[in-house]
Amino acid sequence: MFRFTLILSLAFVYLGLFGCSSEKSTPSTAVNYEKAKFEWKLVTSWPKNFPGLGVGPERFAELVKEMSNGRLIIKVFGAGEIVPALEVFDAVSRGTVEMGHSGAYYWKGKAPAAQFFASVPFGLTAQEMNGWLHHGGGLELWEKVYAPYGVIPMAGGNTGVQMAGWFNKEINSMADLKGLKMRIPGLGGEVLARAGGSPVTLPGGEIYTALQTNLIDATEWVGPYNDLAFGLFQVGKYYYYPGWHEPGTTLEFMINAKAFNALPTDLKAIVRAAARVINQDMLDDYMSNNQKALQTLMFDHKVELRELPKPVMDELRKLSNEVLDEVANADPLTKEVFESFNAYRAKVRAYNDITERSYMNSRH
Repeated sequence: MFRFTLILSLAFVYLGLFGCSSEKSTPSTAVNYEKAKFEWKLVTSWPKNFPGLGVGPERFAELVKEMSNGRLIIKVFGAGEIVPALEVFDAVSRGTVEMGHSGAYYWKGKAPAAQFFASVPFGLTAQEMNGWLHHGGGLELWEKVYAPYGVIPMAGGNTGVQMAGWFNKEINSMADLKGLKMRIPGLGGEVLARAGGSPVTLPGGEIYTALQTNLIDATEWVGPYNDLAFGLFQVGKYYYYPGWHEPGTTLEFMINAKAFNALPTDLKAIVRAAARVINQDMLDDYMSNNQKALQTLMFDHKVELRELPKPVMDELRKLSNEVLDEVANADPLTKEVFESFNAYRAKVRAYNDITERSYMNSRH
């Protein structure tokens, strides 16, 4: 109870900040707005109430209800309850539902630039992604990418650095990636393909069976917190790190633009404030529970934890740079996004080398 009260208090602080916008209601419309009530549906790409990913939207809906005094009620639906896991974007764009929660790299077929707002191989960490999105021009570019589809994006959580995944054979060299069928989405999947592997896109709920039946040879999902919940240790032999492909994966809230614009000014501010709170809260949740889950995997389930060899990491980084250069030239908007992302990455990396990295290396 104390924890949620603290989250709610932070949300009101954000609301105060967002409420200082230029949007003003006239006295007559303010009266109408106070009486108006809205009911929304929010669909996700995750199983209902799944740890981290699925809990975030539920907490978001609770916050919005409390902050709006019940004027905006949002009902959350898990993957498959209204639409399949990978059709969330289309449902929001069409107005079938008002909101969605997913990962932007799933929509690369519609807009290649979308991938940069989820995670980029050897890209930005969670803290760096938040900086780029909210104070480095990233969010404005994200809105520009989604505008043609009638969708408004907001950062909706972050997993932090993920694990490289579960493999049923050892990875000792790049040769071991050739022909490997692996569940891995987005730009990471394109890098695997460049290395000779076969990337497969599957929603989370289908991963266990796919690995168990040898439909795939390996899978990445998120990290110990979620991998333990799915029981992936039962069907994967080796657990590799680090997650080079997803160093700080931002999840997204998507809102149908017409639905959002129909809200009064104060409810718009509440939605934005609640999204900012959940964006941070989810990262805190993963930081706390990943380390607990890893201990359980290692000591209770005897999982073999392996580090990817340095030569493999070096080659993956080289291939990643090649893929990024090619994707960046897909269209002018993707190039604009990439240039912004890349410039921010260069600057923040230089700073973090003398702060975060220096400190981490000195801490024993």
